[in-house]
Amino acid sequence: MPLGALHAPAAAASNAAAAAALAQADFERDVHCLLGLPFDAVDMATTVATVRDAARTGRRCFVSTPNLNFAMAARSDAAFRDSVLRSHLSLADGMPLVWVARLLNVPIRERIAGAGVFEQLREHSPPSITAYFFGGPPGAADAACESVNRSASGLRCVGAQAPGFGSVEEVSSDACIDPINRSGAQFVIAALGAKKGQAWLEHNAQRLRAPVLCHLGAVVNFAAGTVSRAPRWMQAAGMEWLWRIKEEPQLWRRYGADGVMFLRLLFTRVLPCAWRIRRHAADSGQPATLSVDERGPDTTIACGGAWTRDALAPLRAALAEAAQRRACVSLLLNEVSYVDSAFLGLLLIARGAFGDTSLNIAGADTKVARLFYLHGAEFLLRRTA
Repeated sequence: MPLGALHAPAAAASNAAAAAALAQADFERDVHCLLGLPFDAVDMATTVATVRDAARTGRRCFVSTPNLNFAMAARSDAAFRDSVLRSHLSLADGMPLVWVARLLNVPIRERIAGAGVFEQLREHSPPSITAYFFGGPPGAADAACESVNRSASGLRCVGAQAPGFGSVEEVSSDACIDPINRSGAQFVIAALGAKKGQAWLEHNAQRLRAPVLCHLGAVVNFAAGTVSRAPRWMQAAGMEWLWRIKEEPQLWRRYGADGVMFLRLLFTRVLPCAWRIRRHAADSGQPATLSVDERGPDTTIACGGAWTRDALAPLRAALAEAAQRRACVSLLLNEVSYVDSAFLGLLLIARGAFGDTSLNIAGADTKVARLFYLHGAEFLLRRTA
């Protein structure tokens, strides 16, 4: 199926998703750009606490868990990528991503696997949060639900569906959505394949009453016992992919293609970017400057100097004010001399909040544009009419 066809429902719902993203955007998140995607610098304990708090308070929390395959696929699929930009929490679910973070001096020190988050939620002390499994092969969701309810204390399954292999629209009928809402679930776990799962969650975000939404494709099989997870030492060593191939041999083609693409990016972008970062650290750099001009529905933010993680407070405030005003934002980088992963991470979530037509980033000189490119975020400098 063409990718455009797969994401047609998500595109149809993009206006509603963008409006919701703008209203709920949190520009205070400590987010960093890796390979063109935003990743929150959080640990496992903070992640679990965030999910449980969102479930308890009813605050919407759309969680994305990009692994290497996810990151590689997002490079050629803008709709898939943008679903991560609109997430409320984006986790580095892959040791290669953690290794890249270390090379780039990004403060993401541990892999936060979606399966690990699920296990921690399952083992958490009561009160439990309620979950609903949607997807997976026939019978797997029901088996996962039974398994969770036999042993878990922090998670209780209140329903499961295996909707089949229809399109996003076909598995978004009232017959699919109503049982989820009637169950009272606080946490919807989709297992439809990463692209289709992200598209389905965004397409139905306004209809689903559960505050926490996440695609955790392999978790249904892990919980059901049809596929076993790698030993912890293999997970820590970044070798879980070998175990997954043993369990699901058909995955070798996907992992092979991802590995080739990753090696190409490592040598053409990541290592040159690491060199640029170390070169900048040896220089004093110019202080970051910012000016804001608000005229009617438009906000112009002009930046100058070197923008790093420690300098972002005024830009965070300016973007939050523009979001509150629902303004169209022009971010001018004419006088900017340097940007780091935190600056680019903030722009990524701003792009997710404002959309590609209400945020225009312009004026970057060749050196700064090169930094966007090395971080995989060159698409931010292209405005779609």
